Amino acid sequence: MATRIERRWTGQAIGSAGAALLRRSAPACLPRPERAPVAPASAPLLVGVIANGRSHRNLKHGMRLDHWPDVAYDAPETFEALEATLRDYAARDIGLLVVNGGDGTLRDVLTAAARVFETLPAMAIIPSGKTNALALDLGIPQDWTVRDAIAAARAGRFVTRAPIEVLRGDDPCPAARGFLFGMGGFVRATELAQSTHRVGAFNGIAVALSLGWSMAQTLFGGAGNVWRRGTTIRLGEDGATPATRQLYLLLCSTLERLPLGIKPFGRPRPGLKLLTVEAPPRHLLRILPAILNGTRGSKAVAQDFTRSDPAVMHVTAGEGFILDGELYEGGELTLRAGEPIRFAAA
Repeated sequence: MATRIERRWTGQAIGSAGAALLRRSAPACLPRPERAPVAPASAPLLVGVIANGRSHRNLKHGMRLDHWPDVAYDAPETFEALEATLRDYAARDIGLLVVNGGDGTLRDVLTAAARVFETLPAMAIIPSGKTNALALDLGIPQDWTVRDAIAAARAGRFVTRAPIEVLRGDDPCPAARGFLFGMGGFVRATELAQSTHRVGAFNGIAVALSLGWSMAQTLFGGAGNVWRRGTTIRLGEDGATPATRQLYLLLCSTLERLPLGIKPFGRPRPGLKLLTVEAPPRHLLRILPAILNGTRGSKAVAQDFTRSDPAVMHVTAGEGFILDGELYEGGELTLRAGEPIRFAAA
């Protein structure tokens, strides 16, 4: 599970799968900070760094940062402190926002930034978490540093990705923003991934171990097995009337490359992509290669899963969902792709 900054904003996040649900109300969209005067084009690039001292690599090796006059740095311990730091960065009109952490830290920064910045600056990710899916998608080396990110930004090397925005009910502000959303078996697989993290397996190794154990639970479980039974989800794509379905797996992402080279959404492409697998999966051993390799499989196999590219999804479920490694409370949700973000790339 991704390391996260301790949040105090909505209480919708759950520290570990299966923990008691926290219930607090989300704040309204925050007022935008006053922006600093626009600097001349020749001015140095102003950089703001958000670091998570509890991320995997930072705990192991420590956070190393050259202290330059044009680099602001903070390691907030709470979500409230994170928002305050971002408001300070927005007032300074930074040109590059660097996140030193894993997928969970990036998710929290993106969520808070949506409530603070009128226009999000270019960003960079320093992969130091237990899971670093976006960094892998962008081709960021594991040993990348803040200095490397600044050099890439100054050289104009950027890759664009749009985050998933998760909205609750009629709230116009995203409750959370991230890159990998899942329900059903994905929630249970994330619990398994947490176990692999505790024994020292991270990134691709954790994915492989979790996938193998998930397969075993599904194949050898009885009719009442929670894996085979699936999750009741009401799902509507774009303007279609929502329908209630029993799903083994619901997975969506705006990433183009996933760990281990798996291709659950088919060919790599931008935008919001959706995969659903019906419950109980009738031909798991036959559909798994098609899902992992991005192919369609046989006609019989293709009936068990669906791929699509919705612009907007409406999802209602009593069970929770995972966003970038964190379990959140379910409910009436709207998912969409947010505004594209420029990320500095190697």
